[in-house]
Amino acid sequence: MADPDTGAPVPKNIEVARTAADVGVELQLELTSCQVETSTGVHSDTAALLKELGKLRRDVAACAERNGARLLAVAVPPTVPEEYPITETPRYQRIAREFGMIAREQGLSGCHVHVAVPDREVAVQVSNHLRPWLPVYLAMTANSSIYRGSETGYASWRSILWRRWPSAGPPPYFDSLHDYESMVDMMLSSGSIMDRKMVYWDVRPSESFPTVEVRVSDVPATVAETALLATLVRATVLTALAEIEQGRTAPDVPAEVLRAAYWNAARSGLDGEGLDPLTRRVAPVRTLIAGLVDHTRSALDELGAYPFVTDTLGELSQRGNGARRQLRALRTRGEITDVTAELAAATLEGCQ
Repeated sequence: MADPDTGAPVPKNIEVARTAADVGVELQLELTSCQVETSTGVHSDTAALLKELGKLRRDVAACAERNGARLLAVAVPPTVPEEYPITETPRYQRIAREFGMIAREQGLSGCHVHVAVPDREVAVQVSNHLRPWLPVYLAMTANSSIYRGSETGYASWRSILWRRWPSAGPPPYFDSLHDYESMVDMMLSSGSIMDRKMVYWDVRPSESFPTVEVRVSDVPATVAETALLATLVRATVLTALAEIEQGRTAPDVPAEVLRAAYWNAARSGLDGEGLDPLTRRVAPVRTLIAGLVDHTRSALDELGAYPFVTDTLGELSQRGNGARRQLRALRTRGEITDVTAELAAATLEGCQ
């Protein structure tokens, strides 16, 4: 939530959550008190997902307004205080004590997509198959190009800040669920995570649901971009499940290659060059996105989602994602309040 006049984050998550509860919307509190999290129900249809996403944003924006705040779907606030206030819950306060400035400078917002899988062993194998595509999701959804009132030089500054956490970023390649659990146990014993909820890898078996959870993306600027992300993630998971059933092993992309691909994705967003982790070749980001669509084409056809994906990608290419919108607003009009106004408009775009 932001101040309607200055765009600065305001610590009103508890007040907004209480107001939302009065109208039947359940919000989760986040680490910092200027953030709230929404969750949709389970969907198998993109149109229904779009409808719920629009209603959630519209309702939460109204609740924020009733508490003197403005809802912004943005991965890092364009203008921020020197330190974010930590939400007053025992777990979040303990995280702040244990992890210091990393926690107190958090204020980052991502979009998490869950897709059902048969069991946790399969979830680990699916995660291996998804690793090479994580930078593409990041580039597509980048929505954090402005920070502390200045251009960062990155489309996704959130991605750069997020990887300060010891358990964040792309996961290692795991041979089995046992291999995965052994790594998590080591992280727990070393203190690099406080509990299993702090396994922040960008794809992981969910600790709460029978799903694989993809966590790499900035929170997208619009509901259409959010539904696009969810649809492509689902299609990639379905493609991975088919490959596993066929006995095809996921490529073991080295961590250093993924790290380079992440940096390119965070730097370029939709525009410029990216790195294909599978071929290790530089290519336009739009070519890499087209490669993802080709890779998942059979699943997209099965879901009846191919027209939505291609149409939305075409619109996104023309209009730009959140990162490009922020830069255009700042460079054209020159004030940080113009950036927050652009973000506020994008947040509710398509929510009628």
